[in-house]
Amino acid sequence: MPGRILSSREGSLSTVTVANPGKLNAVDLGMWQQLEATMLALSADDAVRCIVVRGEGDEAFAAGGDLEEFLTARDTVDKAMHYHGCVGRALKAIGDCPHPTIALIRGPCIGGGLEIAGQCDLRLAGESAKFGAPINRIGFSMYPEEMAGLLRLAGPAVVLEILLEGRILSAAEALQKGLLTRVLPDEQLADEVAAAARRICDGAPLVARWHKQWARRLQDSTPLTEAELRASFAFLDSADYKEGLAAFLEKRKPVFRGC
Repeated sequence: MPGRILSSREGSLSTVTVANPGKLNAVDLGMWQQLEATMLALSADDAVRCIVVRGEGDEAFAAGGDLEEFLTARDTVDKAMHYHGCVGRALKAIGDCPHPTIALIRGPCIGGGLEIAGQCDLRLAGESAKFGAPINRIGFSMYPEEMAGLLRLAGPAVVLEILLEGRILSAAEALQKGLLTRVLPDEQLADEVAAAARRICDGAPLVARWHKQWARRLQDSTPLTEAELRASFAFLDSADYKEGLAAFLEKRKPVFRGC
């Protein structure tokens, strides 16, 4: 069975699953294209409040790209440019998604898998998960557009350590180096991801999108304009703000509608 990207929905929570049976969910070209399309479709759906990205089964998140394609889909510069253009667009679709994203990480999270997880807002891993990009042992370098996401996440010192040594990191070390949000005992991981997703879904969705927007904008060294500062108070005109304030004063749980 070829690799594929699966998408399922439960209320306002969507789950995107990287599935490549027998290959530790290694991502091939068709899967990168499906991943972009899936994320773009979910981004356009205002009913979505949170997206969990995971690998199929319990053995792996994603063990990198499918190396068999080196002989076919990436054996010339033109083919490699096309291939990694597809990878870059898929990663951008995750990073640009307006809805909060959580990576649920079990087992190997290597190469392209690490790049996917790195584009998610939160990364929760089981303590037996493994991380790295040992591509120096194969003799190829990480595509610059893919490296950029990891640089934003963990900085040049960590990225160069990963790429120059080709060493595989434990979940504990990945957490210490800033690659992860938190690490859980393997048997508690799914429950904690579900709880994190519930907390996000229970919050005001417009506020979640604004927080993502401002977190990205503030990484730009350009000073905020007066118009942007005024725009940060857009919540004052939202029904969700009125509902949240009323619920607080009335000591009840708010019901947000995303407007």
